[in-house]
This record gives sequence, C-alpha cells and structure tokens, in this order.
Amino acid sequence: MTDSESTMTNEWDGSEYDATCEFVHDAASDLVDVLDPQSGERVLDLGCGTGHLTEAIRERGATAVGIDSAESMIAEAREQYPDCEFGHADARHYESDDSFDAVFSNAALHWIPEVDQDALLDTVADALEPGGRFVAECGGVGNVAAIRAAVGDALADRGYDSDNPWYFPSIGEYASRLEAHEFEVRMAELFDRPTTLDGGDDGLRGWLDMFGDPVFGPLSEAEQDAVVSEVEDALREELFRDGSWVADYRRLRFVAVKP
Repeated sequence: MTDSESTMTNEWDGSEYDATCEFVHDAASDLVDVLDPQSGERVLDLGCGTGHLTEAIRERGATAVGIDSAESMIAEAREQYPDCEFGHADARHYESDDSFDAVFSNAALHWIPEVDQDALLDTVADALEPGGRFVAECGGVGNVAAIRAAVGDALADRGYDSDNPWYFPSIGEYASRLEAHEFEVRMAELFDRPTTLDGGDDGLRGWLDMFGDPVFGPLSEAEQDAVVSEVEDALREELFRDGSWVADYRRLRFVAVKP
C-alpha cells in the first residue's frame, strides 16, 4: 500500500489486513502469470502489502524485492516470507542501487493521488532496465461506484465532504500518462470483477473499516457507525447475495515497456 503527503492516508494493520482481505491477492493471482517472471530476473513489487504476490514471483525463480509505505505491512511480509527482500519505502521517492527487469504492482496505484502519479512513474522508469516491463493492476474508472455513491450520500446528509479520495483512471487516461513518460503500452484492459468480501453479513462493514480512513477521518466513532449502517441498508438489495457482500470492483490492468 502507499501513502501520500497529502490528505490521502489510510491506517494499515498488516495482521488484520491478512485476516480479512485475502481476496485482494487471490483475485489478482493471475497477474503474476501476465508478468511471467523468469529465473534470474529482478522484479520490484511496488506497494507489496503483506508480500503474498512478492513470494509468488520469487517462487517462479526471480529475485523479488517488495516495497510498501506501511511499516506494519512490511513487518508482516518479512515474518511470512523471509526469502524475499522487503523495504519500507514511499513509491514516489524510491531509489535503488540496482535496476530491475520488471516492476509489478497490484491494488496499490489507486492509493496514490493523481497529483503524485507522475512522480510514481518517474520512480518506475528510473528503476527499470531498458526493455523492462511495468505490469500492474489497480482500481479503474467506475470502481466500487455503488459503494462510493452510498457513502457519499450518507456523508452529505451529515454535512461532510463526499469527494472520491482514490484515483481510478480510465484506459485512455492512464495509457496517455504512461506514454508521456515514454513507456510503450503493450496491453491495457478495463473489466468488471464483482468481488465477494470476507466476513459474511459484516463483510461490507469490515471493508469500509479497512479501506475507509480517507473517507471517515472527520467522523466520530458513533457517526461512522451510523454512516456504515445507512450504507448497508442502501446497498443490501443490490450487493448482498447468498449471505455475503459482493463489492462492485472494476479493475484496470496494463503492461507497459520502457524503451
């Protein structure tokens, strides 16, 4: 995960994240197939979280280095996967003495504000060898639109700002940004991925508790509880199925190559 010096922050607990958000790395396990890491390659996992996909990359024979701005995530990753290298670092300012054959990222780029995306891409370009590839997936335009709308309505009713704190770009928007940094976009796709949340009837509440700090920051605990209950009521008919909440995820996935 990544944090910004702006107001875009989230408080992460690595062990709690692992216990409640297994779907994040499970749903994107095939992204490692797209990366197709080879024996002898060096791969940087940007926003590695608790390291599950970093380890999957290492198991393919590559040297895997994971970075994340959340110390608790890195601590959990180091404990679980001692054969990988992990570092506490901000993706926008990261520098390495060694270059990489590939940069990989799952579910992290949308935590970096739009204003900081160029700094991020500078980091990626500087880290890659010529011909190196950038393989990533993040929330795309329309991601969790129903959830964001319901939260926004509940906040607005209480006089709070309901702006979207995440960056969910379209294909055209992000491909143009990559090309402005001289990447060659080889593949880009935007797709729906309805995602079953862990926790049964408490799944949406748990998801909002884990990912909602940038939205709920100004609220008291009682106000947050009231907002979440209202959101559950508003979305139950649409997103609650067979005893579980299903988040309306849309993902942007791309492969870009540094000349």
